[in-house]
Amino acid sequence: MKFIAIIPARYASTRFPGKPLALLGGRPVVQHVYEKAAQALDEAYVATDDERIARVVESFGGHAIMTRADHKSGTDRIEEAAEKIGTDADVVINIQGDEPFVDASQLKTLQSLFDCEETQIGTLGKRFDSMEATENPNSPKIVCDKQGFALYFSRSVIPFVRGQEPKSWLNHYPYLKHLGLYAYRREVLREVTQLPQSPLELAESLEQLRWLENGYRIRVGLTDVETVGIDTPADLERAEQFLINQGK
Repeated sequence: MKFIAIIPARYASTRFPGKPLALLGGRPVVQHVYEKAAQALDEAYVATDDERIARVVESFGGHAIMTRADHKSGTDRIEEAAEKIGTDADVVINIQGDEPFVDASQLKTLQSLFDCEETQIGTLGKRFDSMEATENPNSPKIVCDKQGFALYFSRSVIPFVRGQEPKSWLNHYPYLKHLGLYAYRREVLREVTQLPQSPLELAESLEQLRWLENGYRIRVGLTDVETVGIDTPADLERAEQFLINQGK
């Protein structure tokens, strides 16, 4: 199978304008993401609506695809990019442009999910290591079936462990944190971007619930690699320290 990465990167972030071009270890954040993707996959592209980002990507030898500015999600942006590229890839992997520490092992795990013919969409989960982190509504939780397919995603702590104090719930259930990496079979990416928003998606503000609600099978791979996403300038400072700690 052929796998390609498309990295959505827009300039006009509400909380951190120009985030893809912010310097981390002396290089733009988007360059870190692109280089990780290009090393692990057959091809990599940055899908952007801003010429400043496109110029920077091209300056370090990357491939940039210009897309519309009115997309509501990164998924919509990568679908437009995939159409413009005219890719013959079997699977398109969506790596967020603010994930400079995406790991090759995570991308390999995503690819392995498609050894199963029933996998239409792949994503990753990581075990929570504290109840405080589990209770954070900004870290969606995943509940899976015995074959590793997602049953539900929620900002709430699910499942509820009846008869036990919440502080001890991690001792009774392996709560999974959802990591925002997605992989789609090419035809599935085309289909899901045509779907209207669903009631569950609107309730939880989680796009993946639209796909579940419409019957798509999302298989979840497990990783033990921690990453640091960048949403704010404060996150960039933490990422800089994370980079130093990695010795890079």
